[in-house]
Amino acid sequence: MTYSFNNDDAEAGDRHNYLSTVCDEFSFARLSTVGSLAGKRCLEVGAGGGSVAAWLADRAGHVLATDINPKHVPDGAGYEVLRHDLVTEPVPDGPWHLIHARMVLLHIPERREILPRLAAALAPGGALVIEDWDTSFGKLVLDAPDARTADLVNDYQDTLIQTIMPSRGNDPGWATEVGAAMSAAGLVDVDTEIHARSWRGGSAGAMLIEVNTRQLWADFLNVGWTEERLDELCQAVADPRLVVRGHFAYSTIGYRPA
Repeated sequence: MTYSFNNDDAEAGDRHNYLSTVCDEFSFARLSTVGSLAGKRCLEVGAGGGSVAAWLADRAGHVLATDINPKHVPDGAGYEVLRHDLVTEPVPDGPWHLIHARMVLLHIPERREILPRLAAALAPGGALVIEDWDTSFGKLVLDAPDARTADLVNDYQDTLIQTIMPSRGNDPGWATEVGAAMSAAGLVDVDTEIHARSWRGGSAGAMLIEVNTRQLWADFLNVGWTEERLDELCQAVADPRLVVRGHFAYSTIGYRPA
């Protein structure tokens, strides 16, 4: 599997830090609804920078943090780390009382085959928590210093979501389908909560735009963007006068029948 945002890139550390800042509060609130994790076995899939694995380790009996490239998952943080490819390898041996995957399946073309395998690895009564952004909505800009900046940022979003990411196997609307996929996999009491907020220029959410741009620089050039326009975009997202709409975060939880 080739991940769109390579953990070996210079920007990868910033990406994981920004995602943690933007997403952790909502993720932790949702994970807190599945009941006590004391003594339970938890699987964190696509652990990224390890912030969710660390949170789980403070509450659970055993946590396994996996990633296709666990370069940025800290060692010695109370959990086990495993290099693992969801596409080519089986789900690590369960059963698991909790499996969590954030910003993982939307990037993997085989997502609809992987989700049932994750569901099957749950212990009776165990919870599968899938969190992805629905990025299919346009008009990202809520406020900007001028029309040129607003057009630039909105054009970035359109290019990324309509052209670049689908060519890499990403499904911008996958998050809206997770609940139905969980039900089809035999999970029950499926529930989805949706969260979004605005991001001001210079904040973690807005700076993800720069990280995306720099990691996919060649892709943008290949579809007609210029170096000058990309540089202008990276400067624009640091301007506090810019306000962009955060993506709709879908957190879907389903349970294996007890």
